[in-house]
Order: sequence, then C-alpha cells, then structure tokens
Amino acid sequence: MKTSFNKFIYIGFILFGIYELAFRHSAGDAATYMGIALAFDPFNQDQPWKERPNWQKAVLIIHLACVATLLGYVIGNPASELKKGFIEGWQGK
Repeated sequence: MKTSFNKFIYIGFILFGIYELAFRHSAGDAATYMGIALAFDPFNQDQPWKERPNWQKAVLIIHLACVATLLGYVIGNPASELKKGFIEGWQGK
C-alpha cells in the first residue's frame, strides 16, 4: 500500500490542534490547525466523493463538525479577543 505524504501532514496538523486546545487552551488556534488539516485529505484523492466508503465520509464530516464547533465557540465566547476586536472595530475605536 502506497502511503501518501498528505497523511503525515494531516496527522501533524491534527496533533498541533490538539496541543493548542489541550495545553495552551487556545480554541482559535486549534480551529485553525484542524481546519488546515482538512485541506490535506488523508485518503485517496483520486477517488470521487460518491465512491468513497461511508466511514471515510464520516471521518471527514465529523472532523468538519469539530472545526465548526471550535469556531462557534471562539466567536460566541464573551471573553473572546476576536469578538472584542470585532466590536471595537465596528464602533471605530
């Protein structure tokens, strides 16, 4: 079986995201790293989406849902620097 270099990049970005979330408590950085990981499809890129096994589709969809949840947390968190910056920028401060 030929191992793609994308698998290693994908796993690396996932591990960076877990590190950011677990040890540095930075949900924004974790969402960024995990979102970038989605760009490096760990499965066979030559295989169309409709022909992929259901478990591969499930892995990628659950991964996308986790990234969306982290982004929602970052945006909705009242203590978020992103939210403060957006509000201050909107008010012209």
